[in-house]
Amino acid sequence: MNNKNMLNRRRFLTGSSTLIGASMLSTLPTMANSALGANQKNVVINTDKLEHKVPILTGNEFDLYVSKKPIIVNGKTSMATLINDSLPAPTLKMREGDTVVIRVHNQMNESTSIHWHGLLVPFEMDGVPGISFDGIPANSTFTYKFTLKQSGTYWYHSHTGFQEQTGMRGAIVIEPKGRERHPIQEDHVILLSDWTHRDPHNLLKLLKQRADFDNYHLPDFKKLLSDIAATDIETAFDKRKMWNQMRMMPTDFSDLTGETTFDYLINGKTTAANWAQIVKPGQPVKLRFINGSAQTIFDVRIPGLKMTVIATDGVDVKPVAIDDFRIGVAETYDVIVTPSKDAYTIFAQNIDRTDYVAARLATTPDAHALIPAMDGFEWLTMADMMGAMGDNGYDARHAKTEYDFKTDMRVDSPRINLDDPGINLRKVAKNRDVLTYNQLHTVDETALSEQRKPTREIEIHLTGNMERYIWALDGVMFRDAAPVNIKPNERVRITLINDTMMNHPMHLHGMWSDMRAPDGDFQVRKHTIIVQPAQKVSFDVTGEAGRWAWHCHLLYHMEAGMFREVAVV
Repeated sequence: MNNKNMLNRRRFLTGSSTLIGASMLSTLPTMANSALGANQKNVVINTDKLEHKVPILTGNEFDLYVSKKPIIVNGKTSMATLINDSLPAPTLKMREGDTVVIRVHNQMNESTSIHWHGLLVPFEMDGVPGISFDGIPANSTFTYKFTLKQSGTYWYHSHTGFQEQTGMRGAIVIEPKGRERHPIQEDHVILLSDWTHRDPHNLLKLLKQRADFDNYHLPDFKKLLSDIAATDIETAFDKRKMWNQMRMMPTDFSDLTGETTFDYLINGKTTAANWAQIVKPGQPVKLRFINGSAQTIFDVRIPGLKMTVIATDGVDVKPVAIDDFRIGVAETYDVIVTPSKDAYTIFAQNIDRTDYVAARLATTPDAHALIPAMDGFEWLTMADMMGAMGDNGYDARHAKTEYDFKTDMRVDSPRINLDDPGINLRKVAKNRDVLTYNQLHTVDETALSEQRKPTREIEIHLTGNMERYIWALDGVMFRDAAPVNIKPNERVRITLINDTMMNHPMHLHGMWSDMRAPDGDFQVRKHTIIVQPAQKVSFDVTGEAGRWAWHCHLLYHMEAGMFREVAVV
């Protein structure tokens, strides 16, 4: 590793905006318990009130003010890190081709940052402390300036510590300089997020002490009885014995759940707020869904109303009609709906089925719709553990362990299919049309024209140890890892193999990820890709000069080590 790489990594690991490593927890500011400034003590922002609306800022010049404020969410008060006193932060509306100037005024007594998720910007403007810049010091202003090279739905968030979890997130809408492929008069942002009144630093400590402390689907006696009824007593006991011997849980869907830790929000509102997006009856509406949560993967539907997906991660795709779609942390989906009734429910249940958030799509404020019951949950399967070998009845107890983490397993024959809706949607897909990646086909002319063959391949395994709550790439946590090296303009195929039993939404900064179909053909252009358990996913990138971050967008996984620097030099 050269001296420059060592310097950047050392600054990243020891600076005031440290992101990674339990050993550095003491250096991270405690957002929930920070003292208020004298001019902030009497200010309480109540997002439960319907009159609290997300501001919309339009143009090519913006001023964003970052501060700590007490906030009321679901009737409880805690500290938040806010932009312009709003949860979520203001929606920024811009136009493709414009050069935008964004002044970020840090009014806190700690460092901060903003990353423009999915935007192709010079690496110095990417907003990752210790990688692309030093962060925005306390009580100072930093000016971002870049030209917009794309259009579509994106978002922005802090890349400093747990500030994103405590409120620093907002939507970006970039209008095309030409005609919209699907011009729709009504156009609304639906930003999903998770909120906790608990200190995120303490949550990470708890996960390291006992990673399943928030798992409310642990196999119990009732489940054992149902397994016996479905099969026989010997089969049921063998199944339980196998999971126990592997020291794994067949219900490891998410680390933090809606049972005790999270409230879920749509545009800053809980279900209890009964918020409605008012639309005109009988007219098409574009809904821009953004998963701006820190840790929650959502499954979204609007019962009784078909959705037509027209874009993902800001890039147009061939329209596909669906009932449900899974949206990983940091992904975006644009859908078109045409309401024919007075009201519908926008329903987003978390992947582990412990809670949900709902709002209304209504023609009048007093029009209401029923909230559906959550779907049931399933057990992870051998295919989720061992891929294709699991499908063939392979005994996962004989899996190879090639990493230092004692319970890590290597998936030797990962599954490569993109038509799996994923755990807890497989049964649903028998009765409803559930979106899968193989249905997404990019139609954007620029993206199609940029598909040239890669000259080499980089294979990386997503690894983790739930007992110690360690997450890594190739078994190496960020603090111990050398950068991934790509040359400017080099076309590289990156192949990710998920050796864990959890979904990981992987995000590479600064470059498009052009996902490949199992046969190698171009499938869809994205900036964030969910890699399912025991799955292999490949995508091509073109090296953009700079130093970039690459990580799992589950914030607590990133904090625990699933992060790399990508050096394009």
